[in-house]
Amino acid sequence: MAKFTKAELIAAHDRYIEQAAEAVRTGDWNAWADRFTEDAVYVEHHYGTFHGREEIRAWIVKTMVGVPDMYFPWEWRFFDEESGRVVGLCWNTMPDPDGNGPYRGAAWTLLEYAGDGLWSYEEDMYNPAEFQEMLGRWVAAGGGTATV
Repeated sequence: MAKFTKAELIAAHDRYIEQAAEAVRTGDWNAWADRFTEDAVYVEHHYGTFHGREEIRAWIVKTMVGVPDMYFPWEWRFFDEESGRVVGLCWNTMPDPDGNGPYRGAAWTLLEYAGDGLWSYEEDMYNPAEFQEMLGRWVAAGGGTATV
């Protein structure tokens, strides 16, 4: 028997995406951090592993100050009701300042759902060198500054 229904996983992930978009719009990442359980684990291959909602919050709030215009469209996602996992391709995207974009880096994201709209695990897998190169091109194109 499935741990969660596909409808519940989709609704929770849609809310996660909406919360990230709201955080980009407002610059306040606190509500996004609240999408995680108190004991969640977040594995970020460039920054490290964060244990608990408050470590996740401290990291995301500090990090996103350096790239406030970045947004996160999902190209595709797969829902596994048996495990409660969502996996997909999420683009870390900067606005196109010169028409020569896109300025984006691919991140493969794995999320584990805990129920009640909360996530207990996230892992973002990407190439940090490619991401830094993209940000460098974006800054050179007039996109602003990035401190990631």
